[in-house]
Amino acid sequence: MDLKEIAEQIRVETSKIVLIYAFNAVGKTRLSVSYKDTTKQHNGGNHAGVYFNAYSEDLFFWDNDEEHSNQNMKLSVLESSLNQYHSYLIEGTEKLEDGRIVFTRIQEKLNRYNPNFTFKINVYQTNGFDDIEKGIDSFSFYTLDDVEQAHPIKISRGEERIFIWCFFLALFEVEAWIEEQDAHIFIDDPVSSLDEHNIHITASAIMDVIINNYKRKKIIITTHHVELYSILIDRLRKASGSERFKNITKTFILGKDPNGKLLLSSYGNDVFLYHLHLYKMIKENIDKTQNGYLDCFNFVLLRQLLENIASFLGRSGNFGFALSRLGIDDSNTAEVVNEQSHKDVYYYQTHLMSPEQQKLFMDIFERIETKFQFYI
Repeated sequence: MDLKEIAEQIRVETSKIVLIYAFNAVGKTRLSVSYKDTTKQHNGGNHAGVYFNAYSEDLFFWDNDEEHSNQNMKLSVLESSLNQYHSYLIEGTEKLEDGRIVFTRIQEKLNRYNPNFTFKINVYQTNGFDDIEKGIDSFSFYTLDDVEQAHPIKISRGEERIFIWCFFLALFEVEAWIEEQDAHIFIDDPVSSLDEHNIHITASAIMDVIINNYKRKKIIITTHHVELYSILIDRLRKASGSERFKNITKTFILGKDPNGKLLLSSYGNDVFLYHLHLYKMIKENIDKTQNGYLDCFNFVLLRQLLENIASFLGRSGNFGFALSRLGIDDSNTAEVVNEQSHKDVYYYQTHLMSPEQQKLFMDIFERIETKFQFYI
């Protein structure tokens, strides 16, 4: 298959929520563009939906103001068709007690990431006055203790990606944009370069988009990140409240067949490949942890791995069966795995395993290594 055929396969898919795990370098971003082109052909040449992808990030670039020793460095925004919707973001403001102006529509999205900076919107100027209709020219960033906002700073690449993602999360709530192009929302990999905790938060942000839009639009999410994929699968199929999503969610893996041709497989049809990714992720997390304690999220990965092993052995996702094949038959172990893999995410906190939990986790994982001896 080529990308155009895969895009058409997604377009005719009747499920309202489409989640795709795409391996690195197979063309996720190009798939989002192909999907845009395919849906435009069926919509009189007009945009049918809205997107977040690498091209969205390309609208932003740094002006380091080298000429004036970085005194007015800022993150500039290229003019585009989106400028006509910027006024919604500009008008959402709140004045704090210290006199600072907070642009709440973006800030409320950003707060969940607990940023260590503040920002200011710089509006296009016409004859010396703010031209809100023309939109946002740039953003200036400041440290939290720079109350006067006198010394602009350059935020890190990771912070920049989070900020741009939050900018688009706010835009997804602009009815003039999202209702005009109302067929779908396509989100391509918003979590590159993010740490594990921020991946949890990003998953929650995506779930907010799904909850607010799934009844009226198709939601397509692609990611190369196995943790994000696992979290979203868990939220859409197993977590509390997932009943409304189970029957309208379709999960896929985008990869290549032995001949190098692109292949979009329903999740479960390519179990071996996927469970190797889960196994590799857990092993890497263990190696990175060294003498510390693992994050409890690894129980989500472990459960997914056990479910895939069970499916491979013919018991379709029954992780208890996989445990029994490892010589673990006590119900308490299954209950611990189940409980720890369904914990809610709490912002600004990390959840490390207790010594007892880590001992149980490592026992299960070492049994998997011994029995199946996966090669990665």
